Amino acid sequence: MNAAEQAAAVRAGETSARELVAASLAEIERRDGDIGAFVALCAERALAEADRVRAGDPRPLCGVPIALKDLLSASAGLPTTHGSRALGDWIADHDTHHVRRLREAGAIVIGKTNSPELGLRPVTENARYGATRNPWDLRLSAGGSSGGSAAAVAAGMVPIAEGSDLGGSLRIPASSCGVVSLKPGRGRVSIGPDFSDVALGAGVDGVLTSTVLDTATALDAMAGYEPGDHHWLAPPAVPYVQTAQAPADVRVRVRVALDAPFGVPVDDEPRAAGERAAGLLAGLGHDVAERAPAWDDDGFPPAWSTFVTGALQHIIRVLERLHGRSIDPDGLEPASRAWLVDSPRVELVDFLEAHEYLGAFSRRLLAGWEPDVVLLTPTLTRLPAPAEAMSAGAGVTDDALRFSVFVRIWNVTGQPAISLPLHATPDGIPVGVQLVAPPGR
Repeated sequence: MNAAEQAAAVRAGETSARELVAASLAEIERRDGDIGAFVALCAERALAEADRVRAGDPRPLCGVPIALKDLLSASAGLPTTHGSRALGDWIADHDTHHVRRLREAGAIVIGKTNSPELGLRPVTENARYGATRNPWDLRLSAGGSSGGSAAAVAAGMVPIAEGSDLGGSLRIPASSCGVVSLKPGRGRVSIGPDFSDVALGAGVDGVLTSTVLDTATALDAMAGYEPGDHHWLAPPAVPYVQTAQAPADVRVRVRVALDAPFGVPVDDEPRAAGERAAGLLAGLGHDVAERAPAWDDDGFPPAWSTFVTGALQHIIRVLERLHGRSIDPDGLEPASRAWLVDSPRVELVDFLEAHEYLGAFSRRLLAGWEPDVVLLTPTLTRLPAPAEAMSAGAGVTDDALRFSVFVRIWNVTGQPAISLPLHATPDGIPVGVQLVAPPGR
């Protein structure tokens, strides 16, 4: 059952929250030895919480087991390691705001999922916990950096898993594993209380699920202003669940871009996925036409590289303060250390200038974006990478560019973007399609 069905069954007294949590833990025991999605479990706490959920519980996620990505997001009593040995195991005494909201909605956290060290790769591999493999083909990566969460959902271990996205880290594994993931618009989900404005709003928290309805349910729970948020959006006029269950009978203009920006090649299957989705939308009566946004800008790649490097160097400082200890450079993987510790610090003015350049890029791109236009692209330019093939690389590498070129732009503009599992190769490997909405929608 998906999350909505599980909550409905608990509410109706057809099953218990304990049965759901026990089934989830059993599936992890059965499958995760091969996949490597989880790095920590809190089985006793989860079962105890489940025992307190009763039939008739009105909460939208009552009794639903969920997982959290082991990067930045905290839950009281659970370790957070960021996929690294360099900062030890931080045990929070509180929940991150959006985790608290999910739990208030009835969700039960059962554990933490794998992430590349500090979220630095588009695949989920690290020296501390190893690789997370794709449930559809164990020879392939689950993608990253929210790969553990994507694999956990794709394998049926949990119906919802939390993740984060600074340059595609929700949508890359969603496409690789054949699940749904929305990168919410900037300001839709709070990053507090542990983080104020890291990455200046480019990083966003969201979930990976098997259905759009589950994504809507989780977003209704997670979204909302928290005191001190630097970026926030007013609540939608209609709850996301209502929109997902009874979408308005309207036609929108869909603009299709099958060629990636900056001349990055697009493989045949992702292109076919975009073409197929465009055909489906045209068949539903939408106004579909090929037209790429104004996204080719020679200054974007160097500005992005400077911005991301500076943001991640800053995140290390934030984590040191949060954990109450200095990072151990020898505990970092060589590629991570080379990029973020041994390389020169990004100067403050250079960082701010890169951010300003990306802001100007956003203004130019969005100046021509009309309120009712949705953009359709392949989520990725390529199929999932072989597992453990990219363990040595970190940074804005050519391999990382192949994964992120269709997705990172919307972290810069702040627009909501969703990856949907609308295609597969003849061998059954999922291929995602991305839809990008106007700002604030």
